[in-house]
Amino acid sequence: MNDLVPFQAPPPPTLIDSRGRPLRAAVDTLTREIAAPMMAGMRSIMSGHPAQGLDPVRLANILREAENGDATAYLELAEEMEEKYPHYLSVLGTRKRAVSQQPINVEAASDDPEDEADAQLVRDWLARMTLQGELFDILDAIGKGYSATEIVWELTPEAWLPKQLKYRFPQFFEFDRVTGEELLLKGGMDGTSGLAQPLAEHKFIVHVAKAKSGLPIRGGLARAVCWYYLFCNFGLKDWLVFLDVYGLPLRVGKYANGTSEDDIRRLAQAVAQIGTDAGCVIPQSMVIEFITSGGAAANPEMFKTLCTHIDDQVSKVVLGQTSSADAKSGGLGTGQADLHGEVRKDIKTADSVDLSVTLTEQVAKPIVMFNRGVRRRYPCIRVGEPDPVDVKQALEAIAAGVKHKVRIGVSYFRKVTGIPEPKADEELLQDDPETPGAGAGENDDGPSGAKAAAPAFSGPSQGPNGAIQRRGKDAVAAAARIDGGKPPREPDAVDNLVDGIVGQLAGLDDALLGGFEDMIAAANSMDEVRELMAIRAGDMIAEMDVTAVAQLLERAGFASRVAGLIEKPGR
Repeated sequence: MNDLVPFQAPPPPTLIDSRGRPLRAAVDTLTREIAAPMMAGMRSIMSGHPAQGLDPVRLANILREAENGDATAYLELAEEMEEKYPHYLSVLGTRKRAVSQQPINVEAASDDPEDEADAQLVRDWLARMTLQGELFDILDAIGKGYSATEIVWELTPEAWLPKQLKYRFPQFFEFDRVTGEELLLKGGMDGTSGLAQPLAEHKFIVHVAKAKSGLPIRGGLARAVCWYYLFCNFGLKDWLVFLDVYGLPLRVGKYANGTSEDDIRRLAQAVAQIGTDAGCVIPQSMVIEFITSGGAAANPEMFKTLCTHIDDQVSKVVLGQTSSADAKSGGLGTGQADLHGEVRKDIKTADSVDLSVTLTEQVAKPIVMFNRGVRRRYPCIRVGEPDPVDVKQALEAIAAGVKHKVRIGVSYFRKVTGIPEPKADEELLQDDPETPGAGAGENDDGPSGAKAAAPAFSGPSQGPNGAIQRRGKDAVAAAARIDGGKPPREPDAVDNLVDGIVGQLAGLDDALLGGFEDMIAAANSMDEVRELMAIRAGDMIAEMDVTAVAQLLERAGFASRVAGLIEKPGR
């Protein structure tokens, strides 16, 4: 009896960088969190809440500090704006979700099996339930200018793959002071270093979304929206003060001269209670009047107009339009709404392209490189709906190309039609072998393993007799196709009778068509043929000798009836 050999998992692949150099020393770094928040150190989750008491001077200082390298207050303000400004939260969330919820496709670098295997490795990893939320966090760069997501790698039984994509607060990072483009980790890997350090290779997904050209820290939407947030905040405060002063009628209590102090205090208490309890008790000699300000009734509209105007501007900044954010009248038709929809589609497409580049370079490339080695080209992750393809037009072009002997690959056909490769044991759809253009020949094997029937004719036959024979055999082949595509049955007595009649018809056509043939041969042009036909057709038809044909058909009818009775089961 043979001894059982214990299962041994294959050794993990050696991690290498883009130049093929080993990364053995970085395995510990790749498999653990190095940018997590800390209770004490450079990476704390505690916020300074810069939005409290914000004024134009302080806001200008915050933006200037961000340009000079300290963007902590600016990034904290950008987060607070999403919490305290509902309209900004709504439109920014709409833009991020419009991209994160799009389909994701992985395109192989080529049709080579190795490149297809690389792409399939990335596809398998992308099939994860948490991907949509992870993409939403990566798109935080749209508001703040950049985002940094930490990758926690793990060695599965099959390959090195990202286990988690951990969102990290952008204030845990800073840009270098020389170029303003290289992102550094505050505190280093231990969180206690005084100087920011470069990010570990293949450890972070750094996504930069620029609303304009320039430094990444100045490319976020929050930098433009923060001024509108400030003005809208001022407008809301003034609106609330206005409502507090003019929203309720002014209550005035009157008392007569010589009223005692106790009565005056009682009147004052009554006036105060009307504002809270809506009721009070006073002596009959005292009077309370409610004075309203009729001239200020329309003043609240200016605050509403200001807030609405600011919301419209924020919608334009974030979405590029206002029609989908708020219901507005655009006149007759839908031209305005369609125009705004196109602008928003352009923005979504641009965001999708930026995200595709980031995922390809910082996710797909290291996955393939760690597990399958360095490649000249890597699979591409594409976010967004593929370009629409007119399948009908494409199939017509493919058919025309095949007809003209243009070499067209099956992979291109499947790509155009979206028809996947069938599985090994999957039942296949097949065309009828007798259908013209199906490609069935004498040596083609049918579904039952037998050879398919030969074509009804190998080429065009000459003369009336050949045409009659071709039509008869076509009818037999058509009958076979109607019978479920089964192989043709053996000819019976009726089939033999038909073949005999067709053969006897040869020579009888002279009595029927001879006059027409002689007339056509004597004519010099088609116009002359038409004139002769109009004049002599009736006489020629009346002169036709149909006796022989009629007798043949009578004998055929009688013989077919007798053959049918003989062949009928049970007789």
